[in-house]
Amino acid sequence: MPKLFFGYATGTNLMFPFRVGATVVLFPGRATPDELLDQIERHRPTFLTSVPTLINGMLESPRTATADLSSLRLSLSAGEALPASLYERWLERTGVEILDGIGSAEMFHIYISNAPGDVTVGSLGRLVPGYEAEIVDPEGAPVPEGEVGRLRIRGGSTALCYWGDKDKSHATFQADWCTTADLFRRDADGRFWYQGRADDLLKVSGIWCSPLEIEDRLREHVAVQDVCVVARDDEAGLTKPLAFVVLAEGYSGTPCLAADLKAFIKDRLAPHKYPRWFEWRAELPRNDRGKVARRVLEAEAQALPASS
Repeated sequence: MPKLFFGYATGTNLMFPFRVGATVVLFPGRATPDELLDQIERHRPTFLTSVPTLINGMLESPRTATADLSSLRLSLSAGEALPASLYERWLERTGVEILDGIGSAEMFHIYISNAPGDVTVGSLGRLVPGYEAEIVDPEGAPVPEGEVGRLRIRGGSTALCYWGDKDKSHATFQADWCTTADLFRRDADGRFWYQGRADDLLKVSGIWCSPLEIEDRLREHVAVQDVCVVARDDEAGLTKPLAFVVLAEGYSGTPCLAADLKAFIKDRLAPHKYPRWFEWRAELPRNDRGKVARRVLEAEAQALPASS
């Protein structure tokens, strides 16, 4: 369960329950997988507010096999990308849909989301009522349906500005529109498909690629529990993908496994997208909202010795 300083939780766990007279379970300390299992068994909630990292942690806990989660009717997810494989594992274990969505501090809360009984795995769903969206090119012009571009969103919750940052405010806010750094495509059914962030894209072999796409494929491998892909320069000064990997129980980070993961990606994605290097980690660094601290790992990647 995210804490209240996170805008997602401020709405979902505080303001929205006040609006409808619902009961909310709040607790001090870290929201660990075991703590969440304890709280669910003790208080029998029907809605679970969570993030993919916690959902994965609960599924990895040995307690989950016997924990009583029968009170749950819906689970909400936001804050980071929800891998399709994680959704399927959760649904198989609990029978409970995860309503994955996206929001931002600039818009206060979630503005695109899946809905009960209308979940498309891998998609973030459709616009929440009250919001409008465009997908635009670098010049701000709308792109054709199905093409990738930046998301522009507007609604009654748009922020006024960034305090003390005039240049960034002008780049992000245009009247009641907010131009995000999130890359999306929209299909013919009005569903939005997340393609990563414009400031996270890697240019490999002269072609832009999303680390999110590589991460999603790596998570399909049985040995991979968690992963973050970042850019690293090779000895010629060319940008290539590097993967920081947390391995599933029973697997060791060996050259043989690295070779297997490279082949796994080459079979599923364009050849230039496979990670050239693998760094094995017990866990990935995270920020105060539980998201992977990608910038920390980018710095670590550039500092690695050339022979790594």
